[in-house]
Amino acid sequence: MIDYTPTSPVATGAVVVLNDLVCVAPRPIAATTLGAVAVEGVWTFPKASGAIGQGALVYWDATNSNITTTASGNKRAGKAAVAAGTNDTTVRVLINIG
Repeated sequence: MIDYTPTSPVATGAVVVLNDLVCVAPRPIAATTLGAVAVEGVWTFPKASGAIGQGALVYWDATNSNITTTASGNKRAGKAAVAAGTNDTTVRVLINIG
């Protein structure tokens, strides 16, 4: 966990990108209030279409608010902790590993 003070409210489970560091808020953080975000661990994220193999490098697509295997224009989030099929809507990701 690292300290983080957002300018706007952050919901539980929200992704926070700090430059090239993809973080997750484990609990809500009020605007302009010191809180903490996780920088490691396995978290569940919404997933883009397509299958993702276990151990695959994955990226946070801020435009679509999901995890993808497309590196271009996205932030490296970590590696898929488990495989996710084409029809799965979420994927478990070990963040900041890679």
